[in-house]
Amino acid sequence: MAGNSSNRWAGKWALVTGASAGIGWALAEQLAARGANLVLTARRIGRLEKLASDLSVKRGIKTELFATDLVRPEAPAEIYAFTAGKGIEVELLVNNAGFGAFGYNHEIEGARLLDMIQLNCSAVVHLTRLYVPGMVERKHGDVLIVASTAAFQAVPFISAYAATKAFDLIFAEGIAEEVARFGVRVCALCPGSTNTEFKDVAGQPDRVFRVAETAETVARAGLEGLEQGKSCVISGRRNRLMVLGERLAPRRFVARMAAKVMGPSES
Repeated sequence: MAGNSSNRWAGKWALVTGASAGIGWALAEQLAARGANLVLTARRIGRLEKLASDLSVKRGIKTELFATDLVRPEAPAEIYAFTAGKGIEVELLVNNAGFGAFGYNHEIEGARLLDMIQLNCSAVVHLTRLYVPGMVERKHGDVLIVASTAAFQAVPFISAYAATKAFDLIFAEGIAEEVARFGVRVCALCPGSTNTEFKDVAGQPDRVFRVAETAETVARAGLEGLEQGKSCVISGRRNRLMVLGERLAPRRFVARMAAKVMGPSES
């Protein structure tokens, strides 16, 4: 298995979902800086083309693009067929694509909630199931799953989102132990508030993002944690302390405090 050096993925292929913005974009940039070739997927082909062009010129790497919406149940199999057809051996799978929905759960459109579960959970399991067997057979490979600090407790007003990220965290930590004996590493990256498009898509209030990290900082923490063999990495000292405090406090108390922070402003 490759070592822990910063060129762990140099000359190898990494597949990044949700690469057209935010943490996915930052992960692609940092992997390219380490010499990794990239398969980039997202819905917005224009953004993928710009990112691929910039990184190819700046870093001299190879890129392949596959525009798709992972809300579609068949999308993971289509991505896998694309890479297999190109003869690409994916050394690093980055399950980054996801979105949230803010508000009273009973008022959020039902289809949006189900799409979120499909993208944040089902697509993650499906892609992982498709790519990990090859890694196990080769006795090397890595998987990074982007979860959230919301995975560690109930978070009213993004209740379903937090539940999907709890799923991602537990899934990552579990399979990390399953495949470690085969030389495969799996890590859950748990960022807190991050300056990306997530807030606008989810419809969350600005006050929740007053103390936010950059996507670049989060991406760096995730890749370094994966290199170090961690099964979970929480980005940012403040977030790590927050999660520790939540673990020590009664769960109902934590949920009530979160409701006060996350709840819609009274007008």
